[in-house]
Amino acid sequence: MKSLVLALTVSTAMVLPAFAQDGIKEFNIGVMGGENAQDRMTANACLQKYAEEALGVPVKLFTPADYDGVIQGLLGGTLDAASLGASSYAKIYLTDPEAVDPVLVKANLDGSTTYHSIGFARTYSGITSLADMKGKSFGFGDPNSTSGYLIPLVEIPAEGYSMKPGEYFGEIKFTGGHEQTIIAVQNGDVAAGVTWADAQGDWADGYNSGALRKAADAGIVDMNQIVEIWKSKPIPEGPFVVRKALPDDVKTKFTALLAELGEKDKECLYGVASGETAGFKPVTHEAYNTIIDVRKAELAAQ
Repeated sequence: MKSLVLALTVSTAMVLPAFAQDGIKEFNIGVMGGENAQDRMTANACLQKYAEEALGVPVKLFTPADYDGVIQGLLGGTLDAASLGASSYAKIYLTDPEAVDPVLVKANLDGSTTYHSIGFARTYSGITSLADMKGKSFGFGDPNSTSGYLIPLVEIPAEGYSMKPGEYFGEIKFTGGHEQTIIAVQNGDVAAGVTWADAQGDWADGYNSGALRKAADAGIVDMNQIVEIWKSKPIPEGPFVVRKALPDDVKTKFTALLAELGEKDKECLYGVASGETAGFKPVTHEAYNTIIDVRKAELAAQ
C-alpha cells in the first residue's frame, strides 16, 4: 500500500508542472451520439490517451445519450472539445458565439470535406425511393443532427414530400442516433431511415466512412440487405471544436494532435473519424454560414 501511495504521489508531482503551464487541471472531450456509448468510448480511447500525453493532464471522455448533451456541455463549459455535426455547431453559435472555436474538419479520401444524408430501407421491403414511402414510417436520429434530421427537413419537402407527420409519410420517429436508426430499419421498427455517409467507395462496405461503414464493420448491418432510397446534396462536414476560453497553448496542442493523428496512428484515426479518411484539416467559422442560416430559418418557422 505504501508503494502504491508513493507511486501516485510521484505521478501527481510529475503532472503538476503541466497544470501550471497550461492553466488547466483536466481536459474533457464530448463524443456525439450516433452509436452506443461503449462503442464511442472504445473508438476514442486512443485519442484520450494521446491527449493526456500531449496536455499532461487527465483527459475524460463523455458520451451523452443525445446530441444536446454535448451541446450543453460545450455551452456550459464542462466540455473542452468535441466533434460536432454542422447543425449542432450552428445551434451552439446561435446560442453563444463566444462558446467554441471550430478548428479542424474531417477530409474524405479525395480531399473533399462534405458528406451526405442517406435514406435507406430493407432490400426486400419493395421500397426503392421516397415515392414508395407514402403512408410509411420514417426514422430520423436526433433533432440536432445535421444529416439525421435538419437537411432532410429542408431537402425532402423541396422534392415534393411533406415532412409533416401524416401528410405523406405515415409517422416520423426519432430513434436517438444513427446506429439506432440503422437497427430500427433492420428490425422493421420503421420502414426506412436516414443516416450519414461520405458516399464514396462501395455501398457494400457502407461507403468509405460514416455511420453505415461503422455499422457494417461492427457486424450490425449487412449492406446487401439494405438499399439506398434517397441521397441529399453535399453537406459540410461538421467541425472539431475547442472551448474558446481555453488557454491558447492548450488549444494549439490539442489541434496539432488531431491534425497529426493519421501520421501517428492510422487505426486511431479510423475510429475517431468513423472510417477511411484523409485525416483532419483546418476549418473556420465561415464554412458553416449556410448551415447557420438554415438552422436560423428552422427556428423562425417553429
